[in-house]
Amino acid sequence: MSFFSVEALTVRFITRRFIGDYDPTLEMIYRHVAVMDGDTVHFEILDTAGQEEDSLRLEEKIRWGDAFAVVYSVTDRCSFDEAVRLCFLVHHLHGGPKRGGAGGGEQPPIVIVANKKDLQYDRMVPTAEGEGLATALKLPFHEISTRDSYEEAVAVFGALYRELGRQGHFSPGSFKRRTPSKLLEKIPRMPASSAAAPAGRSLSFNSFRDYIPE
Repeated sequence: MSFFSVEALTVRFITRRFIGDYDPTLEMIYRHVAVMDGDTVHFEILDTAGQEEDSLRLEEKIRWGDAFAVVYSVTDRCSFDEAVRLCFLVHHLHGGPKRGGAGGGEQPPIVIVANKKDLQYDRMVPTAEGEGLATALKLPFHEISTRDSYEEAVAVFGALYRELGRQGHFSPGSFKRRTPSKLLEKIPRMPASSAAAPAGRSLSFNSFRDYIPE
């Protein structure tokens, strides 16, 4: 299962730890094994670099993903504006026929995530504004604090996993066959968190780091 997400959110989900300092220009594909609703799930999560990049590189990363966590900071108005753009870009690039064959062009799962809700005195984006965006786009919305809560991080990836299941992506042949990508082959990979990972569903998730300054 392939995802895009912000590094603090991804590392919180994988290790249960919060990291305050990291290099926001580094990209990483994290591999992680977790149990979701009783199922063993093999996650691949692409954490995008927090910097501007050309449109072709960004589009290739978006096409790689099965599901998307679009993260912005409630303390940064620009990151919210970028989240809006990314949501529309994902819809545009994945607007073809439904992966897996039959059916119309159902969009891949996207969750809008507002991070840093613990920094209330620095807040620039009201909760209602994030909820309004999610309602307008008919997407789930989570307002979280990766600093304060591991459970909130798990809930984000759980929501994406369940939506993939609702769309029927767990049937044989439901996931798209990816062509080799020279761009993604250059991105370092963090091995699965469990050395003796049991067999289970292998899913790729994309998580967007929405250029959030730390």
